[in-house]
Amino acid sequence: MSRTHRTPRRVLTVTAGLAALALPLLATPTHAAGTGTASVPPVQVPRTGFEATDGARWTTGSEETAFLDAVDRSGPHVSVRRIGTTAQGRPLRLAVLGAGPTTVLLICSQHGDEPSGREACLSTLRDLAYARDPGTRRFLARTTLLVVPTANPDGREADTRGNSDGVDINRDHIALRTAEGRALAALIRDRRPELVYDLHEYSATPPYYDKDLLALWPRNLNTDPRVHGESRTLSEAYVRPAAGRSGYSSGIYGIWTDPVTGEPVKQVAGDGQERILRNAAGLKHAVGLLVETREDALTAGEQSDPARNHRRRVATQRAALQGAFAYLDARRGPLTAATAHARHTGFADRGPILLGGADNDPAEPAEILHDPPCAYRLTQTQYASVADVLRLHGVAVRGESGGGALVPLRQSLRALVPLLLDPEAAFALTRGERVETC
Repeated sequence: MSRTHRTPRRVLTVTAGLAALALPLLATPTHAAGTGTASVPPVQVPRTGFEATDGARWTTGSEETAFLDAVDRSGPHVSVRRIGTTAQGRPLRLAVLGAGPTTVLLICSQHGDEPSGREACLSTLRDLAYARDPGTRRFLARTTLLVVPTANPDGREADTRGNSDGVDINRDHIALRTAEGRALAALIRDRRPELVYDLHEYSATPPYYDKDLLALWPRNLNTDPRVHGESRTLSEAYVRPAAGRSGYSSGIYGIWTDPVTGEPVKQVAGDGQERILRNAAGLKHAVGLLVETREDALTAGEQSDPARNHRRRVATQRAALQGAFAYLDARRGPLTAATAHARHTGFADRGPILLGGADNDPAEPAEILHDPPCAYRLTQTQYASVADVLRLHGVAVRGESGGGALVPLRQSLRALVPLLLDPEAAFALTRGERVETC
């Protein structure tokens, strides 16, 4: 099928995909006339600004507030609350849906100029909240869905990648200098999601880097192998195939490929930096995935009608989300087993720590702590400067006399501790003293 005919078919396919995954469209049952039973008034289902304009523009901040307030009123299993405030005073909101034992976190539009993920998160949240079919109820009985619809409200308002201070939030998941990064870290610490799904967009470089959807798992070498394996399975066996079934091409984020052979040409992004959310999520023992949809116009029709471009981008995100939900239904057991195992492995305090490298780029010898210290000692001044960040990460600390602290490696976040405190770590908070005997 030519590109000029793809967009309408894709939108319809994604709509139908909701029903296929027990996430039906929002039909409200009514009783037939003449049965002696009063009709049930139709539910007033909220629509986003994007939907109301058929994609002509993105949902505004005030429209998002009204939309989330309406969803919040939709039933007892939905709640919306503030989890932080930006530098310009805008709220960071969290929507919670369902009450099941498996927790999934959707983080939408960390980059303010990448709006399609936000729109997909809002409409998917609404569809789930208002659905009344048995399949969706079973899904929500087994799942707690956490949604941060706009992870960068100031950037969204200004249509900028960074926040109001110009900081890229997706490079702040170690230092936690931004209000946005701090709120997300506290959320991950407190809710301990088994799956963290991060929605973005990218600019294509035809013909080497122009897929409709790109995805990538945690590449950091300290990610528990089981968590790493489940993250790849989520991407390669569920999210990308779901996009393909809806008519979208897909690839691996950061990898240019030869347009004829499909072989990798070079890597331009997607390394193992711990300060990036997908890697930080893996280090905190959550299965993680980054998804990126192509923002560039695909056709002459999209160039002349931006609404068509907008609809395609949102539809791509929704198709990928269906793959993530299908993964949950199919691999809930392996997912929870992998994350539970990873959370306990650190207490054994065994094995090297890698200060660099990625799953496709071996660490250099100087980046390997073959025999890591048993702890890091912080002076009073050092501890005062990083105590709050350690707390937000959930790192266990033992106070010492004089106001300093000892940070042991024998804890759940063992692999994260050296990345935060080792003198050789690329993004260390401070240079702690290695303690060899505890």
